[in-house]
Amino acid sequence: MIVVTENKDLLELHVYGELTLTDYREFEAAVGRELDKAPKLKLLLDLANMAGYTLDVAWEEIRFTRAHAHDFQRIAVVSTGQWASWLSWVSAAFSDAETRVFDSSDAALAWLNA
Repeated sequence: MIVVTENKDLLELHVYGELTLTDYREFEAAVGRELDKAPKLKLLLDLANMAGYTLDVAWEEIRFTRAHAHDFQRIAVVSTGQWASWLSWVSAAFSDAETRVFDSSDAALAWLNA
């Protein structure tokens, strides 16, 4: 399950449990809506409560990152060590974006809004 919050050029994605393709498509739609309002987005990707993701999400991620490689300004990832490999994948995919890992959403939001 995911919770997506859209606020101007800031998009927050909080993942709970397993990330599914349906969830990921909801995230993609939110990115599309926000890109209609701003040329580049800031993304808070909260994976602290993520239990895993389905294989079709990994495939969709590849397709998505090819289409949006230059659409993100900053990406803040809230994660435990468990999702370090996911972070490196995100960092490589969004080559234009400055990416950092945080232990809390508050710290991540402060950096995104600085």
